Amino acid sequence: MIGFLRRVRWRRVILSALLVVSLGAAGIGGGFLWFLRLAHQPAAAFEPPTEGLGIAVLTGGPDRVETGLRLLAEGKGERLIISGVRRGADLPVLARLAGLDHGPLASRTHLGHAAATTHGNAVEIAAWAKAWNLTRLRVVTAWFHMPRALVELRRAMPEAELLPEPVAQDEPVRANLLFREYTKFLGAGLGLATVVPAREEARTR
Repeated sequence: MIGFLRRVRWRRVILSALLVVSLGAAGIGGGFLWFLRLAHQPAAAFEPPTEGLGIAVLTGGPDRVETGLRLLAEGKGERLIISGVRRGADLPVLARLAGLDHGPLASRTHLGHAAATTHGNAVEIAAWAKAWNLTRLRVVTAWFHMPRALVELRRAMPEAELLPEPVAQDEPVRANLLFREYTKFLGAGLGLATVVPAREEARTR
């Protein structure tokens, strides 16, 4: 009889554990699908005038800088900040890669070298926007990075209007990279980036 009761008790423990694991997996899976839905939001429609409208590029992937420079050249913002630029990079080289003349853009473009994380990008961008009295921002980054970038930027500048300008990639994004970005997005939502020390050197473009 005692052995029977013990077997029943263990079965209950195992079933309870399986239920907890199943619910946790469902929660993670549902959250991941929600994250992908957020990440696939289309670019915000451009509505003039450009007064008070800046363009902010968060570096770290292909075509982000080129997209930001083209938006500025097309008159879709008053000023541009490229946050997280590696030391030694300069505007003439960046503009040439985008197929543009840096001359007309030089006085309206700021290269930020201080940021090494997305949280650092947000702090750097917020300070720049405040200095130039910019209340709206076109945010340029990879589509899968956009949700986390917007979380950090909203925390750094809650009164600003943020207009997503996601950059697509020609090659498919690996599943492990997407899931890693999802976990970072969750961490950003919890404010964990504010307690993790950032590197001194800005990341490379």
